[in-house]
Amino acid sequence: MVSIPERRTSKAAGWSRRTAAFSMVLLLTDFVGHRFDLVETPVFLWVLGIVALLAALALLFAAFAFSRLWKFGDRGGRDLTVGALLALLVLVPYGVAAYWATIYPPLRDISTDFDDPPALDVGDRTKDMNVLVPSTPGEQRLQSDSYPLVTARSYDLPFETIVNAVETVLDRRGWELSEPYPDPAGQSAVTITAVAKGFVLGLPADVAIRVTDDGDTVIVDMRSASRYGRYDLGDNAQRIIDFLAELDQEVAGQVGAAPAE
Repeated sequence: MVSIPERRTSKAAGWSRRTAAFSMVLLLTDFVGHRFDLVETPVFLWVLGIVALLAALALLFAAFAFSRLWKFGDRGGRDLTVGALLALLVLVPYGVAAYWATIYPPLRDISTDFDDPPALDVGDRTKDMNVLVPSTPGEQRLQSDSYPLVTARSYDLPFETIVNAVETVLDRRGWELSEPYPDPAGQSAVTITAVAKGFVLGLPADVAIRVTDDGDTVIVDMRSASRYGRYDLGDNAQRIIDFLAELDQEVAGQVGAAPAE
C-alpha cells in the first residue's frame, strides 16, 4: 500500500499573517498617538518607517509561503492570503504619499510675499526640524506656477477690523498660538504666529500672518513652513488658500466688503 505523505504547514504563511497584523496595529497605534500628542513627531516618523519594513517583510513571507504551496502543496493558504492582504492595506497610505510626491512640487515653505516673507516664530524649533532658509528664484517660480491662488489680500477697511477678523479665523481653526494676540492700537503692522497641524498625518507647520497698513489699504500676507519632511505634499499652500478664503468670508460677513483687487 502506497503511503501518502502528510502535507506540511508553511511556517512562513503564519509569520506573514502575524507580521502583517502587527504592522497594522503598530500603524494605528502610532497614528492615533501622534494625533493626540502622545507620540512626538520624530518618533512618529521613525515608527512609520518600521511599519513599512514590517509590511514589506510580511509580503516576502507570503511570497515564500506561496512558492512552497505551489511546489510542495504545503498548507497555509489562508494565512498567507490574510498576511498579504493586510500588508498591502498597510502599504496603501505609503503608495498614496509616493503618488502625491510625484504630482506636488518639492516645496516645504510657502509664502505670499517672496521679497519679505512674514517672520516665523523659531523659539521652539529644534535641530532635527527643517532649516528655514530664503527661497531660491527657482522655488519661487515653482510656487507661482503650481499655486497661483497663494496670493496676499488687500482690504480697504480699518486696520483693527482686519486684525480682529484674522484673530476670529484663527480662533475658529484652533491653531496653537506662539504668543498672545498683539494689541493693534497705534500700530501699522502686526504679525501673529502659530503652529498648525496637517489634516491627514497631523505633521506640524509654523504659520505667520502679517497684517500691514500701508496707508491706502490693509494687506494680509501669510506664510506656512513644514517642520518635518523634505516635501509638504501641497499641505502648506492649501493651508494658506483655505485660511485666506475663510478670512475673505469673515470680513465680508462683518462689514459686507470684499477684498480689493
